[in-house]
Amino acid sequence: MMYAHFPVIAVMGLFLGAFLVEIFGTKNKYIRNTIVMIFVLLAAVLTFALIKPVMVNGEIITYWMGSWEPVEGWAIGIGYEVDALGLFFGLFCAATFVLSAIYSFRYMDSDDHLGHYYTLFLMLCGGVLGLVFTGDLFNMFIMVEIITFASAALAAFRNYKFGALEAGFKYLVIGSVGSSMILFGVALIYLQTHTLNIAQIGNEMAGNLTPVTILALGLLIMGFSVKAFIFPFHTPVVDSYATAPAPISMMFSGTVNKIGVLGLIRVLYQMFRVMDKEAMQMTLVVIGMATMFIAVTCALAQHRLKRLLAYHSISQVGYVIMAIGLATPLGVTGGLFHAMNHTVFKGLLFLCAGAVFYAAGTTNMDKLGGLSKKMPLTCACFIVGAFAISGIPPFNGFASKWMIYLAAYNKGMETGNFLYIAATIVAVVTSVMTLASFIKVTQTVFFGQLKATNDYIRDVPLSMRIPMWIGSALCIFLGVGYNFVNKTILNPAMNAAFSAERYFDVMMGDPAAASAGTNYTINLSVWNPILWLVLFAIVFAAVAIAIITTKKTVGKVMLSGSDNQDPDGKYAVFFSGERSQYSHVVGSDMFWGFRKNFSKYFDVFHKFHNGNVNDYATYCVVGGIIITIIVFIFVR
Repeated sequence: MMYAHFPVIAVMGLFLGAFLVEIFGTKNKYIRNTIVMIFVLLAAVLTFALIKPVMVNGEIITYWMGSWEPVEGWAIGIGYEVDALGLFFGLFCAATFVLSAIYSFRYMDSDDHLGHYYTLFLMLCGGVLGLVFTGDLFNMFIMVEIITFASAALAAFRNYKFGALEAGFKYLVIGSVGSSMILFGVALIYLQTHTLNIAQIGNEMAGNLTPVTILALGLLIMGFSVKAFIFPFHTPVVDSYATAPAPISMMFSGTVNKIGVLGLIRVLYQMFRVMDKEAMQMTLVVIGMATMFIAVTCALAQHRLKRLLAYHSISQVGYVIMAIGLATPLGVTGGLFHAMNHTVFKGLLFLCAGAVFYAAGTTNMDKLGGLSKKMPLTCACFIVGAFAISGIPPFNGFASKWMIYLAAYNKGMETGNFLYIAATIVAVVTSVMTLASFIKVTQTVFFGQLKATNDYIRDVPLSMRIPMWIGSALCIFLGVGYNFVNKTILNPAMNAAFSAERYFDVMMGDPAAASAGTNYTINLSVWNPILWLVLFAIVFAAVAIAIITTKKTVGKVMLSGSDNQDPDGKYAVFFSGERSQYSHVVGSDMFWGFRKNFSKYFDVFHKFHNGNVNDYATYCVVGGIIITIIVFIFVR
C-alpha cells in the first residue's frame, strides 16, 4: 500500500535534512534554507496526504521497518502505526514545523551558527513526528531523548543572553529525569511482556496487571507528565520558553508538550486501559485543575511578555489534561480540540512576541507601550490570539473550552460528584483570569503612551507576518467551522482513543479488525442559549465570591521602573529564575491589589519557583511517587 511508506519517509526525511544542513548549512544560507523548506514541506505534505485514508476511510496504516512483520503473533521489528489519534497530532505538528521554519528565516538571520540551529530544528521536528507515528515503545523513548536534547540545545542557542545556558541546563536536567522514568518503565514492561510493540504490550496486559506493570504505569505517567509540563513538573520550562528564539518557543508550546499529552493517552487509554477507573479519572482532573489555575495566577504576576506566555501555555495544557481525565467522548473530543487550538493560538502569540522583540529589542512590558501605532498588523494578530486563548467567541479557544465546560458539567450532574462541577468552575474562572491577563498585556505593550525611545520601531518583514496571518486565520476558521473540524478529524481521533483493541489487532495483522472499534458521534452546538445562561451564572458566582472574600486595602502606589520600586518588599512576587530574571509585581501593575490581597498565596509559589534545579528535580520525584502510590492503591 502506497500510503504505508508516507509516515516513515516524512520522519526519515527530517533527519536526513538535519544531516544535509550540518554539511552544507555553513556554505550558503540559500542552500540551507532551501534544504530546510524541502524537508519540512515534504513532512507536511505526506502527513496531510494521510487524511483521506485514515480520517475519512477509517484505515490504520502500519509499516514494519525492514519488513520485519510479526511472526506467530510476536512483534520482532520496529513498527510504525498511524491511527486517527496519531495522525490528529501529526497534522498540527507538521503545520507548526512549516510556519516556524518560514518565520525563522528572517527572525534568525542576524544570528551566528545557523547551520547548527537548523540542524537542531530539524532533529526536533523529526523526533516529534517520529514519536507521534511510532508503534514501538522503545522507539518512543528514543524519540523522547532526541526531543529532549534538541530542545535543551535550542533553549540555550542564544547563549549570549543572560540565563540562556541556565535555562538549557534546567531543561536538560528535568527532561532527563522524565526520560529516565520512561526508560525505567519501558524496561519493567519488557521484563514482564518480553516485547516492545505497543499493540502486543496492550494485548499481553489486558486484564493481567501485576505489581511490576503497575509500577511501570506510574513511572510512564510521571515521565510523560514531565514532557507535557504539567504541575508540578512544569518548573524548568518557563525559563526555556523565555530564552529560546520565538519560533522555538512556538515549537515548544505547539508540539513538544503535545507529545507528552499523546504519550499519556497512549499509556492510559490504550496500553493499560485504566481510564475506566474513577480514581484515575479524578487524579487527572485534579492535576488539570491545579495546572490551569496555578499557572494562570503566576502569569498575572509577570512583566516579561514571553514568561507570561509561558505560564499561559502551562495553564492551557491543564485544560487538556482535565478533559482527558473525564474519560467521556465529549471530554476527550474537547481535550483533543483544545490541544490543537492551543498549538494555533499560542504559536501565534509567541510569534507576535518574537515580532515585538525583533522590532523593539525587548519583551519587558515596562519598557514598551503604544506599539499599535508602529506595529498595527502585529497588534491585530496579537489581539486575535488573545481573544482565542481567553475563550472569547467566535474564536477557536471558545469552541474547545465550551466542550470542556459542558463535558465536566454533564459528568458532574450524571455522577453526582462535586469534583467535576468544581472543575467546571475552575476552568471558567481560569478563562476569566486569562482574559484579565491579556487585557494587561495588550494595554501595556500595544496601547497607552508610546515611549520616545521607541519611536524608531517599525513592523516586522513580510516573511514574519505571513505565519502570523495564517495563525490568525486559523483561530477564526477553527472557531467558526468547528462542526466541520469535529466531523473531519476530531470524531475519528476521539474514537481512536477509545478503540484500543482495533489498534492492537490491525498492528498484529488481523484483517477482520479493520471495521471494529467504537463509533461515538459528537454533535454539539456551542450557541445553545440555555448553556450560555449556565456559563453566565458560573461567572457571576465566581466574581461575587471574589468580591466578598477580597479585603479592601489601601496601599502606596509605586512607579514601575523608578527608584520608588521595592523589589524585595513583602509583596514583590516573582517566579522561576534567579535574581536578574525576577519579574516584579509593582504598583504600576493593574493587578497590584490582587497580588497584595493574596500575598500569602503568592509567597508560597515564590518559594516553589526558587530557580534551584535540585528542588525542581525533587518536585518531579515527589510528584512521581505520589502518582505511583495512587496507581498502586486504586488500579488492579
